[in-house]
Amino acid sequence: MPELGLTIVSSIFARIFFSMEAEPRISFEDTSVAFSYKSDAALRKANFIFSMVNHPWLSAAAIGSVKLALKLHLPVEGLIRKTAFDHFCGGISIDNCDDEIAQLQKYNVGTILDYSVEGEESEKSFDLVTEEILRTIEKAKSNRGAIPFSVFKVTGIGSSGLLEKVQADKVLTIEEQRAFERIRERVDKICSLAHRHGIPVLIDAEETWIQEPIDALAYEMMAKYNHEKAIVFNTYQLYRTATLQNLKSSFEEAVRKNYYLGAKLVRGAYMEKERARAEAMGYDSPIQPDKEASDKAFNEALEFCVANIAHIGFMCGSHNEYSNLYLTTLMQQYGLRNNDERIWFAQLYGMSDNISFNLAKAGYKVAKYVPYGPVRSVMPYLFRRAQENTSVAGQSSRELILIRKELTRRKQQK
Repeated sequence: MPELGLTIVSSIFARIFFSMEAEPRISFEDTSVAFSYKSDAALRKANFIFSMVNHPWLSAAAIGSVKLALKLHLPVEGLIRKTAFDHFCGGISIDNCDDEIAQLQKYNVGTILDYSVEGEESEKSFDLVTEEILRTIEKAKSNRGAIPFSVFKVTGIGSSGLLEKVQADKVLTIEEQRAFERIRERVDKICSLAHRHGIPVLIDAEETWIQEPIDALAYEMMAKYNHEKAIVFNTYQLYRTATLQNLKSSFEEAVRKNYYLGAKLVRGAYMEKERARAEAMGYDSPIQPDKEASDKAFNEALEFCVANIAHIGFMCGSHNEYSNLYLTTLMQQYGLRNNDERIWFAQLYGMSDNISFNLAKAGYKVAKYVPYGPVRSVMPYLFRRAQENTSVAGQSSRELILIRKELTRRKQQK
């Protein structure tokens, strides 16, 4: 079976090289489609938010001020909710997201409910987060067309310190052994319910120093629940030098053990932290040397997944326009339908609407990650979003250009 994968890889290279078919007719420049779900007021709010994010010093000052206000327990949650929270999040509770879910569904864009409460490390909080993730699966079961996936982070249901100790192969105390077994039980409880209801579940990637036990849990769950189709998906951060080979090795393992590989492909979210830790601790950085290397690895991973689609279900989790277009080209050249259930595109709520909504209009399977949770608890997520938009070259500028283009178009139409 592994030889079959290599044969298919060779085949796709040949198809791409010799294909004379036209490029897929899709453009990410159509702002009337991109922002069709946003009112004028919502678009003006987006303009304000990305104008601030586009100036790093202003963004840093705003983040600092909000952190201080929250620390002093000043009444700023209402202001936060009316600005950044409303733009990047679906609501303060799972049912509070219903309007956003319905609005996205009108445009054939699915919702991935992402309970984005972070940093609350206790067994009680781990159990509460587990129950909340189970509720997202139950909600997806009753609304399959609108909620095609569920998602969770292992650090939401278990101690990051414990995961780090496991990866470092340190001796665990009896209580730590029991705590790690509880993590496994929580992961299995989530994946079991997802399998029972036929709702695929995405296991998010995390930092390199805790990723190995997360990978091991993901593959254990795949071997248990992915025999009919990909239900459990692991996440592959292609800005890591080892990830492309890890993807190929995990595919070979899946073929050998006769289950489907579930793969979510992303570039990654912890670049600065990873490089800083590597430098401080004196080991080689696990991160690609530059953006070009990350892009190359990501696009090769897309190619590999399309080539081996008979044994893979995968998601392209990217805000990179070229990579999304490249995947549509691969699908066309390999003779796959736009709406192939095994291939999904995904972006974050409040970002890259030009990609999401234009892909959805063209018939591709698209979903938005929609974070939710109490305002104060979701703030670490929002701070990270602001910092990532500031640090990713051109991201906030691109968003601003498109938003202002649409505002101008609407003004001219009146």
